[in-house]
Amino acid sequence: MTTFADGDDRETIHATAVAISGAGLLIRGKSGSGKSDLALRLIDRGAILVSDDQVEISRKDQHLVLGPPPRLAGKLEVRSLGICAFDHLSAVQLKLIIDLKEQPERFPLDRQMMNLLGIQVPSCTLNAMESSAAIKAELALQRIMQGAKES
Repeated sequence: MTTFADGDDRETIHATAVAISGAGLLIRGKSGSGKSDLALRLIDRGAILVSDDQVEISRKDQHLVLGPPPRLAGKLEVRSLGICAFDHLSAVQLKLIIDLKEQPERFPLDRQMMNLLGIQVPSCTLNAMESSAAIKAELALQRIMQGAKES
């Protein structure tokens, strides 16, 4: 993590990010776990690419903001096709972290949260290779956004 003169904390992590209706989803997982593939399926359903492979995360007050490193802006690796160009967004507020695993828990016992740059962020665990992974990601985000409106 680096603290800049403007007081913002920033770091670049190995992940992929998309925005759904302006809300940022950060997709984390091991290499080959399906981060880019899940992002591609979400884009097909209306999401917009933020960044693939590396994501810059900045702390702005009590929020985290996602963006692409300049050299990766608008680029998504599509396995078997190579690097493809997509519309992209920057400065998207992070709302959900998705961790990819082959065997996620069937019934998580409590609301999952992750600490990133000192801020608690809702999270969930999905298997990116399940055909329903994109829908599950959207449902998880929907629940978080509904909870935010009720608070």
